[in-house]
Amino acid sequence: MALLALDNWLIREKSHEGLSGFRRFLVEFGCFGLKEARACLFAGLFFAAVFLVPRAGLAGIPRYDLLLVIALLIQGWMVLAKLETLDELKAICLFHVVGFALEVFKTSGAIQSWSYPDFAYTKLFGVPLFSGFMYAAVGSYIIQAWRLFDLRIRHHPPYWMAVVIAVLIYANFFTHHYWVDYRWYIAACLAGLYARSSVIFRPYDRDRSMPLLLGFLLIGFFIWVAENISTFFSLWHYPNQLGAWSIVHVGKWSSWSLLVVMTFTIVANLKHVKARIHVPE
Repeated sequence: MALLALDNWLIREKSHEGLSGFRRFLVEFGCFGLKEARACLFAGLFFAAVFLVPRAGLAGIPRYDLLLVIALLIQGWMVLAKLETLDELKAICLFHVVGFALEVFKTSGAIQSWSYPDFAYTKLFGVPLFSGFMYAAVGSYIIQAWRLFDLRIRHHPPYWMAVVIAVLIYANFFTHHYWVDYRWYIAACLAGLYARSSVIFRPYDRDRSMPLLLGFLLIGFFIWVAENISTFFSLWHYPNQLGAWSIVHVGKWSSWSLLVVMTFTIVANLKHVKARIHVPE
């Protein structure tokens, strides 16, 4: 109930024309930070569990299994508390499935892009089931931010083009191991497709805007930072981190940014989002 009350306050129409200068900046920046923190609720709680659950597990329960239980409890609580709708939950489940399929492929014996070194009862094809929730956390953030910031998109590209780009992004994560890596060609097409697109958001009482492409890059950057923290805590390892931890290659930033585009496309096709995605000129 407290979070629902906070949500209602955050999205309530406000008008404070008397605010100006540095005072307005502080108020808007503070409200922006509060909304961002609230949008990161699932991701924040989940990664807090990552940091707090010992690698050896608790009470004889392996860490990966505990993280799965915690993720399910968080997700269930958010739906029961009406912080997420059932339609949004369906989209998040899709993120989980898409992410888990990618994890299975990337950790397979022929590829081994990274690995999950610890034992777990809830491993399937060598991948712990909780891993899909790391992708679902990105989807949850975008869904929550869309509502809290009253997001609207100006000059959104045709939906079929956006879907084609999203499918190509996902497919390239698989095919580049056997064929040419078309990442930068896809990124170039993506840049052209979204070049005129801007996201309109409301941190406090006035609409602000920024290029949508910049938004993709920023979210990708913060996911890359979270990935560095997660590998530092040995949640998973890249091959170059087996002997001692080292920073995740900055090239992963581009991969995460592309994955954000795919996630954004799924969210944008939710009925209540799609109905108001465009704004008048």
